[in-house]
Amino acid sequence: MHKAGFVNIIGNPNVGKSTLMNALVGERLSIITQKAQTTRHRILGIVNEEDYQIIFSDTPGIIKPAYALQESMMDFVKLAFEDADILIYMVEIGEKGLKDERFFNKINTTKIPVLILLNKIDKSTQEFVLEQVAYWKEQLPEAEIYPISALEKFNLQTVFDRIVALLPESPPFYPKDQLTDKTERFFVDETIREKILLHYKKEIPYSVEVDTEEFVEEEKIIRIRSIIMVERDTQKGILIGHKGAALKRVGSEARRDLEKFFQKKIFLELYVKVNKNWRNNEQQLKRFGYNK
Repeated sequence: MHKAGFVNIIGNPNVGKSTLMNALVGERLSIITQKAQTTRHRILGIVNEEDYQIIFSDTPGIIKPAYALQESMMDFVKLAFEDADILIYMVEIGEKGLKDERFFNKINTTKIPVLILLNKIDKSTQEFVLEQVAYWKEQLPEAEIYPISALEKFNLQTVFDRIVALLPESPPFYPKDQLTDKTERFFVDETIREKILLHYKKEIPYSVEVDTEEFVEEEKIIRIRSIIMVERDTQKGILIGHKGAALKRVGSEARRDLEKFFQKKIFLELYVKVNKNWRNNEQQLKRFGYNK
């Protein structure tokens, strides 16, 4: 008997969904920062064993959209409800609910198994954790509740074992040697964007999109050329920095991470271009892989 299924992870921004998925998959597929809206796409991470295949899905944090890009991000969350075999609702200790009540109502009425993961318990007391378990049992009586620490990997094996037990009988959805549904260029784009999220403040990280135009793999080196899109000329200047120092730092850090990821020497060229109002441009959003 072979089992397979989609395990989709949802929650508010900054609850640790990407850290959880990376830990469960055993690979660093989703970028991680302390800023909200780090995850913009739906990213699949696939775990293969002889008798099962788990397709984990990391989705953007749930927000109330303010522009077209954010509407597209919430479309990925809606899709996560449609194809889930198991739904993980991840909350931070002390949270009271989702930022969008419609999604919460969907969780309450779904017929599929729901696992509530109470994250960051390493920053709480045992007494408060027990209070939170009782609170969420009242909110979602049909769900199973697991206190965890995604960062410390506490209780994740218990969660993983429960997921395997709940998987439906099914042939694999993907080839058994496949790790994700994303291309190499996608991981280049996301790695560069992670460095921008880490090093720039205010509107800059949210106005940026990265587009890798060239990815040439040779025997000993991968040659990459990526364009960083911003919405205004002033943002371009800030991103590049004095004598190009800020952009150079982004490139150096991204290159180091990409060499670890691809296990090869990387030659990375970065350019910055102004692409006005791309976050509200349907054609541009489609070009960058947002389902609009």
